[in-house]
Amino acid sequence: MTAATNRQILLVQVPAGKLALEHFALRAGATPSANAGEVVLKVRYLSLDAANRAWMQGATYRDAVVAGSVMSGAAVAEVVESKAPAFVAGDLVFADTGWQDYAVLPAKRLVSLPKIEPMTHLLSVYGIAGLTAYFGLLKVAMPKPGETVVVSAAAGSVGSLAGQIAKIKGCRVVGIAGGADKCQWLVQELGFDAAVDYKAGATFKALKAAAPGGIDVYFDNVGGDILEACLAQMNIGARISCCGAISGYDGPAPAAGPRGVPGLIVVKRLTLKGFIVTDYFAERDQAIADLRGWVAANKLKVREDVIAGLENTPGALIGLLAGQNRGKRMVKVA
Repeated sequence: MTAATNRQILLVQVPAGKLALEHFALRAGATPSANAGEVVLKVRYLSLDAANRAWMQGATYRDAVVAGSVMSGAAVAEVVESKAPAFVAGDLVFADTGWQDYAVLPAKRLVSLPKIEPMTHLLSVYGIAGLTAYFGLLKVAMPKPGETVVVSAAAGSVGSLAGQIAKIKGCRVVGIAGGADKCQWLVQELGFDAAVDYKAGATFKALKAAAPGGIDVYFDNVGGDILEACLAQMNIGARISCCGAISGYDGPAPAAGPRGVPGLIVVKRLTLKGFIVTDYFAERDQAIADLRGWVAANKLKVREDVIAGLENTPGALIGLLAGQNRGKRMVKVA
């Protein structure tokens, strides 16, 4: 049974600077009903990602989020009403439901999910975070055993998994994160070989000490100054997997990008490749099988940051952009 009302969080103003609570509003609307070919979904867990902020800046690989609309976001959701033959009540799906209690969507826009416990793993290690780490590292950067892999935003949802996968593949792994506590966690709990605290300053020097033999693979989640520091230390033939650029998402665009990029690319024969995780969804089943095997063997540790309450979603996203989370941040809606 669905509730009589449907709480929704709207983006009431597109921020020009830092995202703030005032840019959102909570409202109660009517609970939707399904037409032919559609299903009604009850949102269970909402995924929070830096990309949520990027969508407010304009069209990317998806339409921009505009003022007055329900804030966009992906979720694990449960089917509560179906008028589509492929789904029945109780099925779990992954979908772009938006920030609300209930959503109605065409069946063709849903991805069926297995019933796994804990359910939260469907958003973290077996969801977009895990798949992004898996494909961005293994299919885009293609690390080889013995190579040095550097991961930025290494304590976040994607970076924490990408670094561990690199270790599984026999690489030496250096994480870049904000704060001594996060860096200690990367080394002592997740098995990174070294970690660099960018908040301590002198990132270039600290990175050189952590990777004295240079960098063979850089998994880039942040762009900006961190990318610049890594570019200068890349080995000949090194690869950069461009996953995100969080340094430019929340606030005015940087005045300038990394300096000296064209010359470095040529001289060092670098490969920089951007990707979207859905590019590789044809290989999703194999990726999930590998991820599940590594988790079962305790080779891949999963850290989740679950915040309760739909009403707390705006603050949770703002906190994620400020680096408050370790591992995958999500909101438990129901």
